Amino acid sequence: MNGIDTPLRHAYCMEALNRIETFPLLFAHRGGKADAPENTIEAFKRAILNGSNGLESDAQMTKCGHVVLHHDRHFGTLFKRKAINKCELASLPSSIPSLRSFYSEINGNYEFSIDIKDPKAVGKVIEVSQELSFPLKKLWLCHPDIEKIASWRNLNETVRLVNSTTLDRVKEGPEKRLATLKEIGADAFNMHFSEWNEGLVSLCHRFQIRSFAWDVQEERQLNWLFGIGIDGVYSDHVKKMTGAWKKYAINSPKVS
Repeated sequence: MNGIDTPLRHAYCMEALNRIETFPLLFAHRGGKADAPENTIEAFKRAILNGSNGLESDAQMTKCGHVVLHHDRHFGTLFKRKAINKCELASLPSSIPSLRSFYSEINGNYEFSIDIKDPKAVGKVIEVSQELSFPLKKLWLCHPDIEKIASWRNLNETVRLVNSTTLDRVKEGPEKRLATLKEIGADAFNMHFSEWNEGLVSLCHRFQIRSFAWDVQEERQLNWLFGIGIDGVYSDHVKKMTGAWKKYAINSPKVS
């Protein structure tokens, strides 16, 4: 992470020029796994209560074609691991929610970011979201493969598409990657927080691509990212994340 001690006055100026989102999207990573068991209904509900305007989870597919929210392809103890895509929904632990149960249980006005672990889940994610009236303009589908992302745009014109990666995997360079994302209709570029700087954020915004940062766990990291105009952050610590934004907004003359 570059320039963590940059004066706030300079940061405010950059924030005013750069941010696409009026207020940054504050995604509770796996529901805010520092506060409750990850990817559980309990975690998602607590994140909303703690002021998060965004939730994040992971999509897997069961054998019977249901989308469930779980990070790993397997579940269970070390010697009793089972693959989710080999199991029926009814045989999964109650702690692993289906996408349908998520929408039934989690109310409120929030953005929803889903890391697509099983690409076969994409069509079903969109279908269930539409059926249960979740606005697709608030649904962010994330994946490292831009070819897959490009194919998903053909499924729906409204759903948000995010290229989640690291800078060392962008072999063609950030500018060419962002130009490609713009061309295929993607909405955001998501990298580890330590890889962002003012120049990269500005480059994203030049292409009208939102800048997202993952693994943001400390208040000083959050303040730096808010200052350079980042559009969204992912954190395990929801209270810390929302508290940092409130404090930043109060101290910044550019935030109303």
